[in-house]
Amino acid sequence: MQQQGSPLSMVLIFVIFGLIFYFMIYRPQAKRNKAHNELMASLAKGTKVLTSGGLVGRITKISPESNDVVIELNSTTQVSIKRNFIVAVLPKDQPIADL
Repeated sequence: MQQQGSPLSMVLIFVIFGLIFYFMIYRPQAKRNKAHNELMASLAKGTKVLTSGGLVGRITKISPESNDVVIELNSTTQVSIKRNFIVAVLPKDQPIADL
C-alpha cells in the first residue's frame, strides 16, 4: 500500500513554485518593461540616443502619435526607425562623431 501525501503539502509545493516564478521571471520582466516605457516617454527632439542596431545619433523629428523617429547620424545622414528600437538615451555631454 502506497502512502499519499497530504493535500496541504501539494498546495505548499504550488505556492513555492508560484513564488519562484514571480521573483525569477515576472518581477524582473515587469521592471524592464517599466524602464523601457519611461525611456520612450523621455524621448524628445535633440536627445542623443543609441539604437538596438548600434546607431548613435540625435533625434531630429518625433511625434507622439507616430511610431517612427528620425535620427541624424551626422550632418548629411538621417535615418527613420521605429521608436521601440531605441535602447538608451546618451548623456548630453557625450560627443557624437560629426554632430
